[in-house]
Order: sequence, then C-alpha cells, then structure tokens
Amino acid sequence: MTTFIHAHAGHPDWRVALGQCWSQVYKQLETFRGEKPTLGWCYLSDNYTASAGAILDALQQRFPETHWVGTIGIGVGVGSVEYIGEPGMALMLACMPPESFQLFSGPKPLEAPAAGFEAFTALVHADGRIPDLHEQLKELSERTMTGYLFGGLSSARNQTLHFADEIFLTGLSGVAFSPEVPMLSRVTQGCQPIGPQRIITRSEGNLLVTLDGERALDCVLRDLGLNSDISDEELRQVLAMTLAGLIAADEDVPTKPGQFGTNTEVRHLVGVGRKSGVLVVAEHMKPGMRLAFCTRNAEAAKRDLLRIVDEIRTECGTGRRIDGALYISCSGRGGPHFGEPHAEFQMVSNSLGDVPLVGFFAGGEIARHHLYGYTGVLTVFTSPV
Repeated sequence: MTTFIHAHAGHPDWRVALGQCWSQVYKQLETFRGEKPTLGWCYLSDNYTASAGAILDALQQRFPETHWVGTIGIGVGVGSVEYIGEPGMALMLACMPPESFQLFSGPKPLEAPAAGFEAFTALVHADGRIPDLHEQLKELSERTMTGYLFGGLSSARNQTLHFADEIFLTGLSGVAFSPEVPMLSRVTQGCQPIGPQRIITRSEGNLLVTLDGERALDCVLRDLGLNSDISDEELRQVLAMTLAGLIAADEDVPTKPGQFGTNTEVRHLVGVGRKSGVLVVAEHMKPGMRLAFCTRNAEAAKRDLLRIVDEIRTECGTGRRIDGALYISCSGRGGPHFGEPHAEFQMVSNSLGDVPLVGFFAGGEIARHHLYGYTGVLTVFTSPV
C-alpha cells in the first residue's frame, strides 16, 4: 500500500496559503508511519504564477527528500473543492520507493530503459505553444512500456509554466512510473455527436473540403438542421457553438451510437467559406480520418464522468483499493459548466470515496499520445487490499 495525503488552501498571500497547507499536511504525516514522502504534486491557480518559484523553493526546503511535479492552471481542484479564477493551491504527497519513479524534463529527458528503471507510463505537464507538441508526445509515449501518457497543458491568463524539481516556461516535464506503481486511467468526453460519423475525403492542412465526397459546409448544415440560405451572422453564431470530433484513420471506431470513443479529439470550427463550402478547423487533417460534428453537452458530460469512475471502481473490484487520484479537466469545464461551483470535482470525489484527490483545469488534456479538448482524464493509484 502506498500512502497518499493531500492539502489545499486559497489566500491572496501564497505564504499564508502554504502555511495552511502545512498545517493540514503535518496532521496527516503520521499515516506514513515514520517514512518520508518521496513524491509530491503541487497545482497552483494562475493567481500564484509570479510566486511559483518561491513556492517551489519553500516546498523543497520543507521536504528536501521529496521530488515535486506540477503546473499552473486557471483553476485547481482538490477533494470536492475547485478554485477557479481565485487563489488556490493543491498539494498531494506520496511515499513511493524512489526507484519506482523518475522525473523528466527538456534538460533531463526520459531515456530509453536504463539499469534499474523502465517507464511503464508517465504523467506529463506541457506548454501548449510547442510547435511540435504532437510529435513530442508521441515520441515520449514510445519510451514507455504501455505507450500511455496522462496529463495536461498548463493554462493561465498570464504566463504558463510547469515544474519537475525546477521551473520550466516551455517544453514538457513530468514523472514516469515503473510497473511497481499500479494505476488505472480513463478519459471522459464533454461533447456529444449531433450527426453521423463521416470520412474526410479531401482536406488541405486545416481546411476541411469534403466529407464522404460532399461539401463540408453542406454536411454541417444538414446535421444542424439548417437551410443553406441562413444568413452569414446566424451561420457564424451557430458554427461558434459547433465542434469537430476527429478520429485518426488507424484508431478504433466507437461502437455506441450518440457517444464518442476515447480516441476522439475535439477541435473548434474557426472559419467558413460560403462559396467554396470549406470549413476551417483548428487542427491539421488528413484524408481517411473520420469526423462527426458535435456540441458541448453538460448532461452527457455528467453521465460520462460518472461512467468512467464506475468503470475504475469495477475494475478495482474487491481485491484492490484506490490510494490516491489525479483528475485533469478542461478549462472549459469545471463546476460552472456542470451547473454550480465545485460540481465536477464533487462528482469525482463523491464517487471515489475517501481518497486523496488533486488536479487542475488544463488548456488541453493528454491521454495516450493524444491531445484532447473538453475532456477529463482521471488516473488512480491502486494497491492490493
């Protein structure tokens, strides 16, 4: 069994917030039975961006034998509480064998299997402005035994950053885990298809020209139930609320109607050509990929979130317990999207039970080597009962 503890606070002065966290941490340290925490997570709302370096220094001074990973987000969550648009600090500490995990970053990349350590999976925090982010994620996933990554992009109203024992303003960083650290991970979608799945038959970069041989604009109008003589302003407003769910040609096709599979990447429609019938999508596409138009749907998102928690609990069964959890959600979700403050983390926390839980609201979510939007990625650490 690996022991996890967590703490949180929100105060305009980071020193006060960290002091409140320390009070919570020290009350729980006795559960470590004399052992010292070896790995810590720290998620900070972007109100603390300017103080992130000082906060990391303070964490390392207080626990010099603990390695720290984390990032800035426009919001953070811990337990059943969300700090969105306000000061918020979420900490989680665990006592794991030092040889069971390895931090990595741009200056210290995750290497091929080395003596004493082989990466099974990895938690990744990244800067979304990296031009070759997709390629870097795929390369990193290939350095793990499972090919599975989980994590998210740093998000902020000011400067984004992430850290793995030191601060990074760009690139990616995180922590890789060996097979000795058992865990389960699931992706929950926040959008619902509004039309059939089609094949992209012609595209040029981010220009979607034809679907199943028809003009892309004609297809989306049909799915939305709109006439072709809709005004430019009405069309702009409707397309601003419509997204494209993309599935690579070599990915599995979701079998349940009206529901996306976990490999669907949702992207915005950012432009349209009325005469040409071309749609502009915030992603480069290739012929052979599949696409379904979709919209955000809070009720469907609730059901899907509860579904993945139930799947995880079912897979754990009676023989395993959940020791700690990470939940990384899209910055476009959060409690307000689900109807009230704190609602999203409350659903996760209530469904998991009395389990330390921390996370943040990201500018994009990572699972396998994919970069998602409007999703949540839940990962739990388990051990035998």
